Amino acid sequence: MTRQYVLAYDLGTTGNKAVLVDDSGNLVASAFSPYQTFYPFENAVEQDPWEWWASVERASRVLLETARISPTAIAAISFSGQMMGCVPVTDAGDPIGRAIIWADMRGSQQADQLNQRVGKDVIYRVVGNRANASYSAAKMMWVRDHEPDRFRRTHKFLQPKDFVVTRMTGEFVTDFSDASGTNLFDIRQLRWSPTMIEASGIPQEKLPDVVSSTTIVGSLRDEVAARLGLRGGIPVVVGGGDGACAAAGAGAVDEGHLYQYLGSSSWFGCATSRPLFDNQARIFNWAHVVPGYYAPTGTMQAAGAAFHWFRSILDIQGNNVQTAYQRMDELAEKVPPGADGLIFLPYLLGERSPIWNDKARGTFVGLKMSHTTGVLIRAVMEGVALNMKKILEAFIPEVPFHHIQLIGGGAKSRLWAQIFSDVYGYPMAVPMVLDEATALGAALTGGVGVGLFDGFHIVHQLIEEAYEVRPDPTSHVRYGLMEKLYVAAYEVLCPVFDTLAETAVLLGDPGEKPGSR
Repeated sequence: MTRQYVLAYDLGTTGNKAVLVDDSGNLVASAFSPYQTFYPFENAVEQDPWEWWASVERASRVLLETARISPTAIAAISFSGQMMGCVPVTDAGDPIGRAIIWADMRGSQQADQLNQRVGKDVIYRVVGNRANASYSAAKMMWVRDHEPDRFRRTHKFLQPKDFVVTRMTGEFVTDFSDASGTNLFDIRQLRWSPTMIEASGIPQEKLPDVVSSTTIVGSLRDEVAARLGLRGGIPVVVGGGDGACAAAGAGAVDEGHLYQYLGSSSWFGCATSRPLFDNQARIFNWAHVVPGYYAPTGTMQAAGAAFHWFRSILDIQGNNVQTAYQRMDELAEKVPPGADGLIFLPYLLGERSPIWNDKARGTFVGLKMSHTTGVLIRAVMEGVALNMKKILEAFIPEVPFHHIQLIGGGAKSRLWAQIFSDVYGYPMAVPMVLDEATALGAALTGGVGVGLFDGFHIVHQLIEEAYEVRPDPTSHVRYGLMEKLYVAAYEVLCPVFDTLAETAVLLGDPGEKPGSR
């Protein structure tokens, strides 16, 4: 019998990770294609959808060449993608300007409007998330308020993966998981919420149809197939948002499994049969790619992004990016836990969980003349871990777990895995597949959608553990003290962050202004 494959694309923040997975669920080949991120003005973070498309074209050809398989062996195409975006497109599916991505926080006033009109508690119980500038609704409202011509021309507001789906099939759709990141979707009824639609003022006709993640939404168009080196007619499964796909790829396809993703952002996630509501709203809820399940998460903004930022500030070089990160690990490893009393607040992009403060800013507290580069690097790593600890506390009473699986590009750092374990007080299990876990979840979704796999449980046969780290009791006690200082530092600095935000408005932003594209 001829072997068949699923071609899956994971449109992440730094680039597109594409994979080929065979009909036994084995990862056959992968390819990564990066793209740019733009920061045109305060709190604005954008990407060019045409670069996403170019990355899909490049990755498709590289995969076929690497794996040396015929396009006729591709049984399905599926997707994962960064969530909570705002991609305005015409009725032809062409993007209208740059996309506003998840990290963009320009819509804080619009999010405040939603809270005032509906109420924070009501919103949280309806959509499973807080109303916040990071979600799509506030971004759409911002476009309406600041770029009325672009809003008028917008046929649909899509998510990143859905833009690519439209290019491939001509269909304007999204799935339950990505819809969950818009602040406009009823998490229990699995439909657009009339309450949130009315409060936002976003016409529902500007939103795509919503379907299950395993739905075949169309076939690859012939003219597109020629550009990708594929064949026309391949079934296209819509797939899911990266949070839900990462859960599937990490093995969280049933209850009792907790994982942490460490990429540009970082989050805890699991699978549950119901939404999880936390009285501090540290947990937010997506519909899972696994039908009938939810994928609750708690996400901070800048985790791996903070590490990347600091590497660029230090201008640490290597033969490639990975060797530069290895050099940073080597410097940090020489520093004892606690970073000589240096605290780093990793709020470079404001913050979602656990503090929900878009005015918060990145801060070093406790700098001394004796501090070395290694101390600063370790403080950045520890700051991310201490922030994530406050999110973990929301999951502990809700999810039975004995260890935490660590996935994502940042999991390549054994030192960082040890820091997480020491801060949390739980073992961290690191699997063999790290970068590809989210793309693997997308491939599983596509394979289930076309009947290539008989269920998501196949993932349990595929996850192979590389190693496990256990918490050091002495370090755990030391980090307990650092955690108290970390929280105190943030609380003391909150008024300063507020004043800094006001000062930035008074001084004006010398960069590109809203609407200038």
